[in-house]
Amino acid sequence: MVPKFAQLFVSTLLLLTPLLSLADGRDIGVCYGLNGDNLPSPNEVINLYKRCQIDNIRIYQPYPEVLEALRGSGISVTIGPRNEDIASFATSQDAANDWVNTNIVPYADDILFRWITIGNEVIPGPLGSNVPAAMNNIRNALASAGITLTKVTTVLPGTALATSYPPSAGAFGSDITETITGIAAILAQQDTPILINVYPYFAYSSDPSHISAQYAMFTSTAPVVVDGSFQYFNLFDAMVDAFNAALEKINFGNVKVAVAETGWPTAGNEPYTSVANAQTYNRNLLNHVMQNGTPRRPDYIMPTFFFEMFNEDLKGNVVEQNFGFFYPSMRPVYPFW
Repeated sequence: MVPKFAQLFVSTLLLLTPLLSLADGRDIGVCYGLNGDNLPSPNEVINLYKRCQIDNIRIYQPYPEVLEALRGSGISVTIGPRNEDIASFATSQDAANDWVNTNIVPYADDILFRWITIGNEVIPGPLGSNVPAAMNNIRNALASAGITLTKVTTVLPGTALATSYPPSAGAFGSDITETITGIAAILAQQDTPILINVYPYFAYSSDPSHISAQYAMFTSTAPVVVDGSFQYFNLFDAMVDAFNAALEKINFGNVKVAVAETGWPTAGNEPYTSVANAQTYNRNLLNHVMQNGTPRRPDYIMPTFFFEMFNEDLKGNVVEQNFGFFYPSMRPVYPFW
C-alpha cells in the first residue's frame, strides 16, 4: 500500500504539472491591452501574470503606470510606440532618442525589455515604408543609451502576404517587398525574429465550407494539406510557414518568425465563437508551440504571445471584445492558466 503522505505528494505533483510545464522555459506570453473602462489596476494585472506564471508580456504603447507596475517583476516585456509616431522616428534621430530616453531608459535597470515593435500591422499601408528607417533610429538610440539586450522588430498581419496557399507559395506583396527586405536585413544583423499575427479563427469563420473546425483547432488526425514533402494537420502551421516561405523568397530564410498575437474569441459570432472553441484552440496551441516547430521549421520552438489577457469592452465589435482569458474582475473566462 502506498503511504498516505506519498499519495498526497503524487496528487499534488499531478495538480502542479500543468503549471510546471508553463514555467519550464518555453517562450510563451500574453498580450495586455487596455481598451476597457473597467479593467483592474496595472499592479493587480502584473500580480495576476506572476500568479499564472506568465513570463512574457506584450503591451501596445508605453503606459507609465504599467511600466511602473512591471518594475522588478521579472517579466520580459515586448513594447511598441504608437503607430502614428513611426514617421517621426524615421525622419528624426532626435525623435527616436527622445522616445527611448522617455520610455525605456528610466525603467531599464528594473525591466527586461526584450523587443521593441516598430509598427503594429502597418505593413501594408501608408506608414509601412517608414519602418526600416524608424527601426534603425530606435536601434541607434538604444545603443547610445547603452541598452544592448533590447532588439527592434515589427509586427505583420496576414495581409502582408500576397499569396499564402499552399504554404510553399507564400510571398510578400510586390508593393512591400522592398520594405520587408530592408526590415529583414536589420533583423538578420540582430538575430531577431519578425513578428506576425496569426488568427486561424478569422480564416475558419469566414470560410467554414472550405476550412474545417478540426483543421483550425488542432484536432485533425490526418493531414489536411500536403504541400510537397510537408504535411499540415493544422491551419496555424500553414499560416506561419507561408511567412517562412515568403522570407526564403527574398533570401532571408535565416530570419525566424515569432507570433505576436493568436487567440480565439468566446462570443460574438456563434457557432464559431464559444468558450469551448476558445479553450480547445488555445490549449492545443499551447501544447503544440511548447513542443513542436512547423513542418518547414521543425526544430524551432517559436516564441508565441496569446491574445489576450482580458476581455476589453471598448474594442470595436463584440468578437474583438471577447478574446480574453479573464473578465475585468480577474475571474477566468474558462480554466486555462
